[in-house]
Amino acid sequence: MVNAGNGDMAGLGLKAICNALGIPPVLHMGSCVDNVRILVLVSALADALGIDISDLPEAGSAPEWYSEKAVTIGTYFVASGVTTHLGPLPPITGSMNVVNLLTSGLEDVVGATFAVEPDPEKAAVFLRRTIEGKRKALGLDVRNVE
Repeated sequence: MVNAGNGDMAGLGLKAICNALGIPPVLHMGSCVDNVRILVLVSALADALGIDISDLPEAGSAPEWYSEKAVTIGTYFVASGVTTHLGPLPPITGSMNVVNLLTSGLEDVVGATFAVEPDPEKAAVFLRRTIEGKRKALGLDVRNVE
């Protein structure tokens, strides 16, 4: 059994940080309305590294969004450069132009997009592939995702 309080599953650099702080490599930072706290953190990391938020090896997930407000806040998250997974498709998708913009069209504009995947295992693979792809682009160690 892996201790959730350390970085045994992380790469060497992140493992050292997780072990020093006694935190896991994945953090829950509140509900969707707390995205500002998350964006402050990723913005500080991106600034320290001299890169855009969309270049960081991170991703968001809202596996069980509960309201239209949550989807709107998620759109702010994506527009800030964080690729974000949604569990079920929201019932408020609007026109196909809006759906296409949010699920593929923003990638070229802000470097992030929404991905809708209700299956948690497939969603986890998508999130890992997103993170590993960004790690590779930064020249960091990459693990293959099956």
